[in-house]
Amino acid sequence: MLLFRLSSALLLATAGPLVLPVAVTERAITCDDSSSIQRLSCENGVISVQSALYGRADRQICSEGRSPQQLANTRCSQEGTVDLVKSRCDGKTVCEFSPGDIRTIDPCNGIVKYLDTNYTCVPAIHFVTCEHSYTTLQCEHGQVIFVYGADYGRRDHTTCSYRRPASQTENVYCSNPTSTVAEICNGKNRCTVRASNSVFGDPCAGTFKYLEVAYTCECEYLQGF
Repeated sequence: MLLFRLSSALLLATAGPLVLPVAVTERAITCDDSSSIQRLSCENGVISVQSALYGRADRQICSEGRSPQQLANTRCSQEGTVDLVKSRCDGKTVCEFSPGDIRTIDPCNGIVKYLDTNYTCVPAIHFVTCEHSYTTLQCEHGQVIFVYGADYGRRDHTTCSYRRPASQTENVYCSNPTSTVAEICNGKNRCTVRASNSVFGDPCAGTFKYLEVAYTCECEYLQGF
């Protein structure tokens, strides 16, 4: 379903006078150790994760200094990894996390593992709304909203920080992916959402939060497929 919607969005984007390039798949590989950080980023558009593997699928990746026994199992993968990475990164322009953040089990004890993610940068409308404010998602006549991703919380010190005490912006590990915006807005031509704890819950009490959303406008008839 996601691949179909991605294709649709790209086709719509090229239908107008501005022709956008076909999305190119990017790949990020990060060895699983305590200091490693995987970073996905898009200069244009937002992240759409296509696949993700936590485990081992060959003997070469992250093999330096490792014994043959630690590389022997090349059919080692954690189930549900792609969903975990998608929930963190879809719809964002930048996404950083460690392999440990998405590890739920050890899929192969004694084997050196890594995180291998494939993603594309898709054209989308991306915006941020400060807590207590309202935002409106809107498409042209004959088009409807499709939300790629939404996140309510705080991931940096500067966004929505004007006249806020440092204590309200210091927690930058307050990130709560949410499907609420999609549930409210998908399939509509226009939709208004309030960035508030009453709508999204409070992922970090005492921190001033913001709502980050990425969406596209699709032709209404595509929603039936």
